[in-house]
Amino acid sequence: MTKENCLIVHVAGRQLDLLRGEASRIAKESKIDWWIDRADIGARFCFEDAKAKEAFALTCDNFGIPCRDG
Repeated sequence: MTKENCLIVHVAGRQLDLLRGEASRIAKESKIDWWIDRADIGARFCFEDAKAKEAFALTCDNFGIPCRDG
């Protein structure tokens, strides 16, 4: 699986659940697939296209959750 459209976030618990829901919503609206992997530190959210990744990054920003390319 490619990691070019992935973001790493450092969250756990309810915040992680919240981001999973948002990733699912974004992917469904874009009619694409997404997945989550463990990263060295945090969770890696990956999307099939760059637009969905950008939308997810904005969502993270809106919730005050830092993310980085991964």
